Amino acid sequence: MSQNKGILRKMQVTLTEPVKYSLVLNNKEIPLTPYLGKTLTLRYTGSIYCIHCGRLTKKSFNQGYCYPCFMKLAQCDTCIIKPELCHYAAGSCREPQWGEQHCMQPHFVYLANSSTLKVGITRQGQIPTRWIDQGAVAALPILKVQSRYLSGLMEVAFKDHVADKTNWQQMLKSEAAAIDLVAERELLMPQVQDALRDVRYRFGDESVEFLPDAEVVNIRYPMLTYPSKVKSLSFDKEPVVEGVLEGIKGQYLLFDTGVINIRKFGGYEVEFSGST
Repeated sequence: MSQNKGILRKMQVTLTEPVKYSLVLNNKEIPLTPYLGKTLTLRYTGSIYCIHCGRLTKKSFNQGYCYPCFMKLAQCDTCIIKPELCHYAAGSCREPQWGEQHCMQPHFVYLANSSTLKVGITRQGQIPTRWIDQGAVAALPILKVQSRYLSGLMEVAFKDHVADKTNWQQMLKSEAAAIDLVAERELLMPQVQDALRDVRYRFGDESVEFLPDAEVVNIRYPMLTYPSKVKSLSFDKEPVVEGVLEGIKGQYLLFDTGVINIRKFGGYEVEFSGST
């Protein structure tokens, strides 16, 4: 029997066969693979701490921030969700230095197979973590661009032809049907040529690089079984989440009693216990 207590963060992942997951409490990582098929208990203590400043807060905003940090941090601004709204060039970025380190860096536009085909963007250093966090079973980089803003402009162009959201319930219910991502790329690229030309005209030919030789990354998750129905579990409704761990996918723990999105409860203080 092991027991740990700490502030919850999103699970750490490693692309192995299958993906390795670790639950993070404070700075301690607890490998979860040994608990598959075993009973786990997560008990919310009632305390929430901001994952940025550590302040005790009554409510969590944007998956783990207190309200002051939510309002002042660049990583909580609207343009993180909608990068095409980036206002760095206008001089109004909340934290210009943070923007330079995270947004004014190479990004990739990719296709992924999660619940269905989708388009997405990610910073170079977040490959393949971003794909795993979304529960994708396969992903293919298609464009490399110079900044997050440019990735947002190209993503908008693709969104006219392909979804940009993951149906999380469908993603958790079953393994996604196989999709030929290379073939989908070849179908989509002619449809975004106008947007591609516009970006290159405005920002230079080197601002966007097509990646015809990129290879598909396949991802397998530690799943013993898929649920026939997806029941969402929440610390806000029930402080104790307990059950047999039947799988891990995306940022979800799948129990025989329901599923919980660990990332959603960043900053929550929890006690973890289970037998391996």
